[in-house]
Amino acid sequence: MKKVLVVDDAAFMRLTIKNMLSKNGFEVVGEAENGAQAIQKCTELAPDIVTLDITMPEMSGIDALREIMKARPQTNVVMVSALGQEGMVKEAVMLGAKGFVVKPFKEDIIVAALSKFK
Repeated sequence: MKKVLVVDDAAFMRLTIKNMLSKNGFEVVGEAENGAQAIQKCTELAPDIVTLDITMPEMSGIDALREIMKARPQTNVVMVSALGQEGMVKEAVMLGAKGFVVKPFKEDIIVAALSKFK
């Protein structure tokens, strides 16, 4: 079972993603509400996959991605973004993100995006 860290500043979105993944065979090992927490939890929990929101307070998902890739380059990071953030998604892929999901999304979309890492 793949271990997942869910990162989003919105508690509702973290809960939604966590529920979708848990019932589809993923183990959600932690949550973070900003980029700084994401880096810390990624180091502590060593997840296989991180779902990473792009727009967050304190530290953006792009800045967190840079640090996660330095510390744990083997981590599979999937960016979660709102429509209209295509430029940031391209930057994220260049920095090492392995995929992206556009909000709002249906359960099958996020499960498919993460299932390629199983």
